[in-house]
Amino acid sequence: MLKRFFKLESTVAGGAIIIALFSILSRLLGLLRDRLLSANFGAGKVLDAYYAAFRLPDLVFNTLVLGALSVAFIPVFLEYFAKDKKEAFKVANSLLNVLLTVILFLVVVFFIFAPVLTKLMVPGFDLETRLLTIKLTRIMLISILLFTISNIAGSILNSFKKWLAYSLASIMYNLGIIFGIVFLVKKMGFTGLAWGVVLGAFLHLLVQIPSLLKTGYRPQFIFNWRHPAVKKISVLMLPRCFALGIRQFNLIATTFIASSIAVGAVAIYNLAFNLVSFPIGIFGVSLALAVFPVLSQSFIDGDKVLFNHQISKTIRRILYLIIPATALFIILKTQIVRLILGTGAFSQRDIILTAQALAWFSISLFSESLIPVFARAFYAVQDTKTPTIIAAISFAINIIGCVILGHLMKISGLALAFSISSVINIGLLYFYLNKKIGDFEKKKIFLSFGRIVFVSLAMASFIQIINHKMALLLNLQTFAGVLIQTICALIVGILFYLIITFVLQFPEVEIIHQFIVRKFKFHPKH
Repeated sequence: MLKRFFKLESTVAGGAIIIALFSILSRLLGLLRDRLLSANFGAGKVLDAYYAAFRLPDLVFNTLVLGALSVAFIPVFLEYFAKDKKEAFKVANSLLNVLLTVILFLVVVFFIFAPVLTKLMVPGFDLETRLLTIKLTRIMLISILLFTISNIAGSILNSFKKWLAYSLASIMYNLGIIFGIVFLVKKMGFTGLAWGVVLGAFLHLLVQIPSLLKTGYRPQFIFNWRHPAVKKISVLMLPRCFALGIRQFNLIATTFIASSIAVGAVAIYNLAFNLVSFPIGIFGVSLALAVFPVLSQSFIDGDKVLFNHQISKTIRRILYLIIPATALFIILKTQIVRLILGTGAFSQRDIILTAQALAWFSISLFSESLIPVFARAFYAVQDTKTPTIIAAISFAINIIGCVILGHLMKISGLALAFSISSVINIGLLYFYLNKKIGDFEKKKIFLSFGRIVFVSLAMASFIQIINHKMALLLNLQTFAGVLIQTICALIVGILFYLIITFVLQFPEVEIIHQFIVRKFKFHPKH
């Protein structure tokens, strides 16, 4: 069995299976993590401080490290590896040491100025919450250094198609945080939450080291920032870094506004956002990653027909999966929040506010799932400028929306502002991609969208009837009652959707079937 599994890792389709399975497991652990956080602390000052403490570390890491590794490091590393293995590892060590030096400098600066920056970032927090935010931020900054090493390791493993250790890393990260919640908080107080994050980052690195060493990589203190490869990576990463930086400043600005709305607003916003991110990661991001190499190769080959067809198919796959998921999230919002978060210190008021925010966030499910596809379509045609400009416009719209709607609707207004900016983002991406590449089977896409929305609305109406009938039979004041109601609604709703789309012969059914067969078909003897 173990041999079969490692053979699975050696194939492209097998790698896709491993990444998908471990991604789902990691996200399920993420839900468990959020449940433990909500149960132990509720939507109050502690969780407000905890989520706010991520803002500065995430600003550094997500902007610099992810920006370098997601679009620049791997192709340059592989280019050098094909010519000279030793030189490729020198490039990796040079980049690692340069990044570590830059990030260490920023960590020290942010550590020193954490009180000032925190006061600017969360002006609505009282002194107690702000002081806790400062403590947690300073501890979490340590994790950035570990993540930098870990992500260089992960990128090297990706280059060698070593998917297992890479996929395990995010699971270990969540396990570290969970350990902090369950054990470290008892020993260290609230700072145990931050040390759990550091532990998770350490485990994220540790689990990848054995596989990394098997590739032949050995750490060396090489600091050649003038190396042509390091310069090339730096140039390639700049547009992506800018786009990721915009997203991080977006989160900082939202945290700034949420801190002044009410105690628990930052926590509720983040908890609801984490819930809605679950299907986006599984459907939108995974399909975007899968289609990116095909888009890139078809552009290089000059095959415009294949390029446009692949975009159309991927969009329709995502719409087929994500629109009914949107309907399920909106209809079952309260049940979802109660089952995942509604325990311990998480009050009825917290449940209601989180459910309301979840519903408004759910409007953006389709756009947030499609944005990665459209962005990678631009990257495939070597245009990183357009999606970056559109991201900046979307950021401005979100902030304006947060100021206006946050005043009118409180936490729900922040979620609605995010959804509005996300829909405008995908609208602009669609408009400019259409101008750049021409027709990508738009008629098929709009027909699919209309059909899927119609059936999803019918499914939602059917689920409402089921919910009403189940409410008469069950005690919905108990966890078991809500669980049974939700499971029944999900099973009946999903079956209804699948049967109707199959009977009406929606072409998306066959598209999904082909995708599953191609990605998950595995012949261990070959």
